[in-house]
Amino acid sequence: MNGSGSAAREGGVRFAGGDQVQIAYRVVGDGPLDIVYVQGAFSHLGVDWELPAFRRFCEAIGGFARLVLFDKRGMGMSDRVAGAVPLEDRMDDIRMVMDAVGSRSAVLMGASEGGPLSILFAAAYPERTKALVLVGAEVRERIDADWPWGEATVEEFEHSMAMMGELWGAGRGMGSLAPSVADEAWAGDWLSRVQVNAATPRTAEAFMRMAFDIDVRHVVPSVRVPTLVLHAVGDRVCHIENGRFLARNIPGAELVEMEGADHVPWFQPEPCLSEIRQFLTGVREPEEPDRVLATVLFTDLVDSTATAARLGDRRWTELLERHYRAVRSQLDRFRGREVKTTGDGFLATFDGPARAIRCATAISNDARELGLAVRSGVHTGEVERLGDDIAGITVHVGSRVAAMAGPGDVFVSGTVRDLVAGSGIEFVDRGSHLLKGVPGEWQILEARSD
Repeated sequence: MNGSGSAAREGGVRFAGGDQVQIAYRVVGDGPLDIVYVQGAFSHLGVDWELPAFRRFCEAIGGFARLVLFDKRGMGMSDRVAGAVPLEDRMDDIRMVMDAVGSRSAVLMGASEGGPLSILFAAAYPERTKALVLVGAEVRERIDADWPWGEATVEEFEHSMAMMGELWGAGRGMGSLAPSVADEAWAGDWLSRVQVNAATPRTAEAFMRMAFDIDVRHVVPSVRVPTLVLHAVGDRVCHIENGRFLARNIPGAELVEMEGADHVPWFQPEPCLSEIRQFLTGVREPEEPDRVLATVLFTDLVDSTATAARLGDRRWTELLERHYRAVRSQLDRFRGREVKTTGDGFLATFDGPARAIRCATAISNDARELGLAVRSGVHTGEVERLGDDIAGITVHVGSRVAAMAGPGDVFVSGTVRDLVAGSGIEFVDRGSHLLKGVPGEWQILEARSD
């Protein structure tokens, strides 16, 4: 990667800019096409990346392009600044990041409040804008007789600002942002972490007041680059009429109305990803096969209930969050894909069993430093893809193998042992066993990796 961005110590985050302000950014993929993702109101490169659905969405785009993520100035991992930052200053953030990665011209993918910023940049700098992709993009937030498709009236907005100190960091809003996952226990916790890490309540209020006054209706006809507008028909944050207005008024724009009500596309990404790829490359993402060979890893905390009772809810929650962050860090390190959390453990997949074993060993070592014990099970076989989840006999075998392991153990099936020859991993035979609900006898071994 070319450019002048300075490298951070971990997580792939770099910083663009100089003495005045530094903007945090991350690059995903190395395809021939540059895409700058201008996200909505609040972001944090670190916390966002911990969300498996967001990470997979970005990695899918990184499969055919070089995707650039960044935190706007004043929020996330970028320099904090006093008050709100006007759109013209934040256009400089995009240029700084593009310069840092050596990109002369890029596709801007503007989402939600990032839509107006992307529209303004495309109109002002067409020579640096290859195309525009608008996902749930806003035109104007304020509702009045002239624009009934906004998010709030002045009275409603001022009421929400008066409640900012109480509500910021409470993690409310997933019912509007992504109703498809709003009932999941982790959803509110993740949104809370984004909020408190992205900005303080005072900064959040200043930013929201600035965004509430934005109106790009008179700017959109000046856009002269190829434009794709994607908008969910049931979007509860940004009404579908915003997308229809953009498509009518940006010359030559293409509108795709997507099913569903999620404001962000990460949790039901396939339609959005397919349209973006088709628009930018002329080739739709091929259908993924329903069944694929994979290595599954199950981890589970040993005696977690007793530990939680001993520590109390607050200390246990804090310890569990530290463990989760450590596990996700190791999954990134060993190229694992988090499928889901299972109680106090994880289910992940790998494209090779040696990496899965080494990842399990690293997870166990990290847990030991936290005063916790993890048991792990690894098995390789064919799995059935069910959206972001997986199913099939391989999953059941992996779960049963993990349940047999003791504290700190990494147990594997005989299938795994046969696939890692030459890896230097040692095995101790733990005998043949019947696994509940799984036909036949299975050889179980303990894997020992440095």
